[in-house]
Amino acid sequence: MIELGKKSNLLEQKNYRYSLQDVEEANLYREIYPYTEVPKIAFNHRRVPINMPEEIWMTDTTFRDGQQSRAPYTVKQIVDLYKMMHRLGGPKGLIRQTEFFVYSQKDREALEKCRELGYEFPAITTWIRASKQDFQLVKDIGIEETGILVSCSDYHIFQKLGKTRKQAMEGYLAVVSQALEMGIRPRCHLEDITRADYYGFVVPFVNELQKLGQQAGIPIKIRACDTMGYGIPYSEVALPRSVPGIIYGLQHYSDVPSEMIEWHGHNDFYKAVVNATVAWLHGASAVNCSLLGIGERTGNIPLEAMVFEYASLKGTLDGMDPTVITEIASYYEHEIGYHIPPMTPFAGKSFNSTRAGIHADGLMKNPEIYNIFDTEKILNRKPAVVISNTSGLAGIAYWINDHYNLPEDKHLKKNDELVAKIKDWVDSQYAAGRTTNLSDEELEAAITELKGEEF
Repeated sequence: MIELGKKSNLLEQKNYRYSLQDVEEANLYREIYPYTEVPKIAFNHRRVPINMPEEIWMTDTTFRDGQQSRAPYTVKQIVDLYKMMHRLGGPKGLIRQTEFFVYSQKDREALEKCRELGYEFPAITTWIRASKQDFQLVKDIGIEETGILVSCSDYHIFQKLGKTRKQAMEGYLAVVSQALEMGIRPRCHLEDITRADYYGFVVPFVNELQKLGQQAGIPIKIRACDTMGYGIPYSEVALPRSVPGIIYGLQHYSDVPSEMIEWHGHNDFYKAVVNATVAWLHGASAVNCSLLGIGERTGNIPLEAMVFEYASLKGTLDGMDPTVITEIASYYEHEIGYHIPPMTPFAGKSFNSTRAGIHADGLMKNPEIYNIFDTEKILNRKPAVVISNTSGLAGIAYWINDHYNLPEDKHLKKNDELVAKIKDWVDSQYAAGRTTNLSDEELEAAITELKGEEF
């Protein structure tokens, strides 16, 4: 069949529908995933056009996937973080949803307290396994949408579930049908999609989901889950690892609209953020994230990272308030007791700090030289200098001016006598065998000793 493409306005050939390939043996893609070696990146030289939707947004899994890798949050912590997430997403609700576990009393209490706040965004959703008992639990709570785990690789179908593809598909469709009968919107989590037989299982399965949704008049969301972080953003990479290919196929072989496609990635190979951006670029409206990227193993897509990816792609924050990111980071450190690695972009203690004297010298002359953007305006965090054996005179002068909030006409220069004396004292510390940075308190004490109470 030839149809006029709604987005391209070109005649497009759509005369092939993929059918389930109910194979006898699992396809584990051993040439790509040998297990005893590093996974391979195979190319097929097929280019996928960029096709970013008019609207893109983020969803959140801090209270679901994010709780699978750390001590559980308290009810109060969940409510506090939910409030900050609401503020971060802005009036347009660009953090569209957040999902909760519902298995424990504590999880259900947190969900109810967040729901009592009356926020439209992030909308509260849940996550369940593909079982009728789990589904009834969601129905009893009164949630409009739930995520349903529908593992799609043969690793899961054959080796974890002990089923054939046909048996897995029939079981999944039965649970989704029950959801639709109860008037609840299903969000199907296609677990391990980057190791799945894309045309032999994924596309035929999604086609059947589409039929169910059309019959019920309830659109079904598809979450493409890169569970192991195997996704590859590069052009012309072959399936099953191609992120562009996965999103393109959902749209063109299963007719899933952009607003019903969501990407969920992990960071096992340091590609969580770029894969999420590529999913946006190639047609997915939603990317699923967690605060600070906290999640299974190496973590999820950091929510704060995608705030800035959005602004970079759209040219505007669209009402989002990134200063809340600094509040969230402080809350994790001081209220939750979670240590954020200091080099973490946008949130870590050192992300806009320098220990290098030559960098500090540049900051003194113009912050733009060594600061990624106006972090004081955008994140409510001034660029900072940490004093160590490499800070030099410029670093010490910058630290004094910043730490004591000296007016510009009182700023010390790197050739100031006090700066030179502090530099000598710093050098003596490291000459004596010190290997750690100097604390603010130590520097304050040294300055007081050398300069009295003037500072």
